[in-house]
Amino acid sequence: MSGLKMTKKRFRELAAGFSQKTIFVLGDLILDEWIWGKVNRISPEAPVPVVQAEKRTYTPGGASNVAANLLSLGAKTVVSGIVGQDDPGKILKKKLREQGADLRGILSLKGRHTSLKTRIIAHSQQVVRTDWETTDKLNEPHRRKLMSQASRLIETCDILLFSDYNKGIFNSVPIQEWMQSEQQKGKIIASGPKPANLSLFSGSSFLVLNHREAEQAVQHRIRDESDLKAAGKSLRSKYKIKALLITQGENGMTLFESDEKMTSIPAIATQVYDVSGAGDTVLAAGTLALSSGASFHEAAFLANLAAAVVVRKIGTATASLEEMENLF
Repeated sequence: MSGLKMTKKRFRELAAGFSQKTIFVLGDLILDEWIWGKVNRISPEAPVPVVQAEKRTYTPGGASNVAANLLSLGAKTVVSGIVGQDDPGKILKKKLREQGADLRGILSLKGRHTSLKTRIIAHSQQVVRTDWETTDKLNEPHRRKLMSQASRLIETCDILLFSDYNKGIFNSVPIQEWMQSEQQKGKIIASGPKPANLSLFSGSSFLVLNHREAEQAVQHRIRDESDLKAAGKSLRSKYKIKALLITQGENGMTLFESDEKMTSIPAIATQVYDVSGAGDTVLAAGTLALSSGASFHEAAFLANLAAAVVVRKIGTATASLEEMENLF
């Protein structure tokens, strides 16, 4: 099956429910740092550009960006994860607090480096990126504390959303135990895993991978629609996923449902400036749509709209309901 349409009236019906839901986001919290400048010469020390820095900005990244997108779309959002007792951790929490996030689930640990991705941008192009992070497993006292905090907060939320960047959170907490318990209560479980950890998220209601991650998960190239169909069917079946959404950049998205239907959603024609964080936006918008009563088809459609908004912006960005509606 190809294509999917939605009326503006239906969009507004779903959007009206966004502010009524509380989403629990557990994942790898990252601070994105952006250094903006211009290049006027090549370094005499090595054949690399010299960037004349002009300003520095910060945005939430990783699971923090998922939370920021949920907040931008009007949802109440509880954030859980790990940061260090350092300046990046303080900046990240300040950014999320300013957007209205509930930060009671964030554990600040002495001696652990908050995940920090620094991108240097010159003339709207990324020149280089540096990563500062700690990816070690949590020790037992810290693991127990995070589990205790998260378990209490999960009970107060309508949907569980897991955002995995393979930084050490998900091999430290009982994801399957929480998933099974909350699904018995009728809650939706949404996941954005890294391929190496995919088995931890078996049984997800809604799971998002990009094209490259899907290839890594099935361990072979996905070259055409036949390969894509086989990969989607295999992953959905193997990991007992109700709905699997594979994003494909300029080629749109493909939705695989529990009845094995395959729905292609074409990308919205737009100028693409930066795809940083677009997958976070897809996960957030799709999950929020489901929380408001959308079908999986409708959730994928709204996720596609939101993605079209953020790729027009440079840097990790969020989408608003107004920006999404303007694309109709």
